[in-house]
Amino acid sequence: MDTSTKVNWLKLLQYTVLLGIVLYVGRSLFVPLSFALLISFVLYPICRWLELKKMPRWAAITVCLLVLLLLLGGLGWLLVNQLMRLVEEWPNLQQKLATALQDLSLHLEQNLGIKVARQTNWLESMGNNIAANLLGMVQNVLYTSVVSVVLLVLIPLYVALILYNREQLARALYSLFSRSEHHKIKTILHETITTYYNFIKGMAIVYAIVGTLNTIGLLLLGVPHALFFGVVASILTFIPYVGITIGAILPMAVAWITYDSLWYPAGVVIVFAVVQYLEANLIFPWAVSYRLQVNMLFTLLAIVAGGILWGASGMILFIPFLAILKLIADKHENMRPVSLLLSASSSDVKI
Repeated sequence: MDTSTKVNWLKLLQYTVLLGIVLYVGRSLFVPLSFALLISFVLYPICRWLELKKMPRWAAITVCLLVLLLLLGGLGWLLVNQLMRLVEEWPNLQQKLATALQDLSLHLEQNLGIKVARQTNWLESMGNNIAANLLGMVQNVLYTSVVSVVLLVLIPLYVALILYNREQLARALYSLFSRSEHHKIKTILHETITTYYNFIKGMAIVYAIVGTLNTIGLLLLGVPHALFFGVVASILTFIPYVGITIGAILPMAVAWITYDSLWYPAGVVIVFAVVQYLEANLIFPWAVSYRLQVNMLFTLLAIVAGGILWGASGMILFIPFLAILKLIADKHENMRPVSLLLSASSSDVKI
């Protein structure tokens, strides 16, 4: 009996646990490096095209990074500008919110028998808890700000070095395999980068269209700061199901406070639901020619695992990592079980 193909599940579990520990302990190194690697995948075809036009490699990399930084900076400026306008109107919103809370307090007292004094005790208790945790919250915000500044410097530097030394990195990768496998590894690497680049390009188009439709719908409803809410909701759609829900909460609250009617929050829900339907059934299939069909169960598991190991960055990074793993598994016969396991398509097996 041939036992060479049997899977040693105990050893696989040990490797998985060891990998998780390494990823968790080394997250300060791996998170910016992972962002840089994915950005390199996106910029490589453009950089390669510029090099074929006789542009020096360092110049091509600089142009790609500048264009990317300008796009991200423009989007960031737009969001910050809209957010500052929202902050300027906060006193008016705060006054309406106070009125709404008074009405809610009166409703709780008249219909549920919860006295105002008891409600006040609850609010004071919540305020004390927030005050007790305020120092920790401020420290976390400051730490996150410092880390973000460091990442803004490190990630572009990593991207430039990866693109500039890509042949050396590829040779190091080939050295891990036998010479007979080099052609297959090169094919898998090239197709993975090309497919991921096309996927990200298509997703950028999807986000732009979804953000535009969200903004138009909110403008028709008369929701203040429709551009800000529409763009944020489109960006959050990268999280399946949960993202669109998170993106709808704030515009629903602002619509309710502004117009003091439940019809406007319901209108926000309808707008986002219609746009989400169009995105799933029309916009995405048109803009993204190759759908990275990954099983939703494993997509959610990747989000949870990424959040546990790397926090919010892991929730973003582990989804494309899972998609890339499936791309590699689709191209490699020995990884067919992984491909079938991660595939979103139904199989012929009925149970």
